Amino acid sequence: MGRFAFPALLWLLLAAIVSISRPLASAEGGKCLAPVGVLDNFDLVEPPRAVTEQPFFDVTGTRLTLADFRGRAVVLNFWATWCAPCVAEMPQLDRLKKILAGDEIEVLAISEDRAGVPLVKKFYDVNGISNLDIFIDKGRKVLSGSKIIGLPTTILIDKRGREIGRALGAAEWDSSEAVAFIRQCLGS
Repeated sequence: MGRFAFPALLWLLLAAIVSISRPLASAEGGKCLAPVGVLDNFDLVEPPRAVTEQPFFDVTGTRLTLADFRGRAVVLNFWATWCAPCVAEMPQLDRLKKILAGDEIEVLAISEDRAGVPLVKKFYDVNGISNLDIFIDKGRKVLSGSKIIGLPTTILIDKRGREIGRALGAAEWDSSEAVAFIRQCLGS
């Protein structure tokens, strides 16, 4: 029994170091550790990585890239009208955009719908989405370039244009806790 005690103690110590080291390493980058119960589906990206340069389009057909938003932090949501969790969180993202309007944090919702602007415009009208702009990912290039594996997915991008984390799945984006986390994480 004694010969097994030392290896077991060593494994326990190693497990403790590993479990402590991730939060401490994450805290080093600053402020992007979501408190327990707030955005539990958020994964920090370390080190932060460049975002895709693939284009997307606004309601007028103007070509944009995420580089056009450099200098401002971005909450970037990928969604579609056929995705039930996406539809459920769109009103929250709409309110989040209004809440963060004075914070130099943009909220962008990029639609993956193939039918494009007419379908998204109709969806916005029917659901009272009034703060979010319409953006379309033609050919799903931004989705692919961002290595998105499911909808909805939301990426937090810092003012330097780097992805600092992402949440796969729906979230309560306009809750006071989520807003505080976003401001802490993306604020100046």
